[in-house]
Amino acid sequence: MKIKLIPFILLTKMLIVSSCHKEIKSKKGGIDLISNVYFDASRGLDQMQSFHISKMSYSEDHLIEIVPDRTFPEINKQLFLIKDSLYYPLLSENKATIFSEVVFKQKPLSVSEKKEGAVFSKEHIANYRNRRKLSDTILFGKQYKRFEINSPWNYTRFYIYPTDTILPYALYRHAEQDYRGRLERIDSYNKKTDIFVTLQLIPRKNWDEAAKELFEFNHFVERSKSE
Repeated sequence: MKIKLIPFILLTKMLIVSSCHKEIKSKKGGIDLISNVYFDASRGLDQMQSFHISKMSYSEDHLIEIVPDRTFPEINKQLFLIKDSLYYPLLSENKATIFSEVVFKQKPLSVSEKKEGAVFSKEHIANYRNRRKLSDTILFGKQYKRFEINSPWNYTRFYIYPTDTILPYALYRHAEQDYRGRLERIDSYNKKTDIFVTLQLIPRKNWDEAAKELFEFNHFVERSKSE
């Protein structure tokens, strides 16, 4: 009788563990993608350029992406409306832009084919199966899980912040699912070119100003329609 009960007990424990892991979808906030590039890294980290790759703000299932100009970061180069793996270029930061009209009038484009700003890719990390676990570390007051991938051409470290909160954008979603967290930093060293690159995903609670005006106007439009 005891032998028959063992599989049932194990199954019960497995169900309890799986039920404890609940993913929480973040409904409002922002994401910044910032990259620092260090040239001649073996000689020091003095030759550096910083790039603000993307400023994203999201509300429910709508995401506004602002792509800053690399030469003049204070100028916005591109503006996109993103929804359901599709994106729509917005011609201006006109706060009176109505999302439903943009979706109706413009031809949708796949985010996987977007050339500017954040990369939306379903591809897995190269040589992911050959990764090696590293000890946890603390950066900027947060504890991260880490793993590394070493190849003849590149050495890369990945930093994952353990959390159940899921953002509408991920650098590599498959790694986040495996490690039950958020991939917030990638450090990569190119052994041939001697270039060291850091890529940071920085979550924030608030929208940037341009996205705030767009979201608030569209929320007003939706409320007016329902009344």
